[in-house]
Amino acid sequence: MVPVALDPLLDALERDDPSTEKAQDFVIADRNPQGLRPSIETTVHALMPQKVVIHVHCVETIATAVQANGEAIAASKLAGIPHVFVPYARPGLPLAKAIAARIRADTSVLILGNHGLAVAGETVAEAEALLVEVSKRLALPARAQAEPDIAALSRLAVDSSYMLPEDLRIHDAATDLASCKIAAGGSLYPDHVIFLGKGSVLAAPHETAAAIEQRFAAGGVALPPLLLFPGKGALVSREITAGALAMARCLPDVLSRIPDGARLRYLTDAENTELLGWDAEKYRQALNRAGQALQ
Repeated sequence: MVPVALDPLLDALERDDPSTEKAQDFVIADRNPQGLRPSIETTVHALMPQKVVIHVHCVETIATAVQANGEAIAASKLAGIPHVFVPYARPGLPLAKAIAARIRADTSVLILGNHGLAVAGETVAEAEALLVEVSKRLALPARAQAEPDIAALSRLAVDSSYMLPEDLRIHDAATDLASCKIAAGGSLYPDHVIFLGKGSVLAAPHETAAAIEQRFAAGGVALPPLLLFPGKGALVSREITAGALAMARCLPDVLSRIPDGARLRYLTDAENTELLGWDAEKYRQALNRAGQALQ
């Protein structure tokens, strides 16, 4: 945990002070011996007046929050719970501003469009109970998944920098053709972009991992951590980080819960570009590579 002086931070936020973007100027230095940066979403937490704020990228919530009518779905399912739906804004100061414009005195739940969920309470137990209740109400049934074609994937990985993932559920994004079709449409939430890159890379018929690797190398583009082979399964980079691997698992968890025919709100090209190369996320990825965790 990185200790932050909240009152000065909130005062600065009201003044639209750009230093609130990273919140580093508000860290209580003598209680932060490791010199870590605060979360990019510190301002989001600070805006909620309750003592305990829990922010999660709940797959049940994301599967609702990426839908074009996600606000209406949330309103119908969360009746009686003081909540607001916040349309997508880049995490950090833009998201904090969007929340500040919508939050009410009694708000205890934030549904963040194309992002996730925040719940708040006066105690840990109260916030935890609210988290469980909201997740349960937003729960969507996951489609049944076909088994991956391990033999075919093993052949497709020959002479490449890719391998079979240990977690078999990662394959579901490719073996479930409805999920595969959704993945082909683009990026749905920020952490996918940060850890897996823009959208998803789907192999063409009969295309091998080595051929995809050559295609990316010829274009001078970094290799994607995850490859989807429609109807067969997935391969992951041999150099994949723990964070990217977690997001590779998150992808089928979200996609399988999105109803067939749902109208989706994908991140725009500008929103993808805004996330790629973002200093705050480069820092988080550096910690991830070093085996540390910072949300």
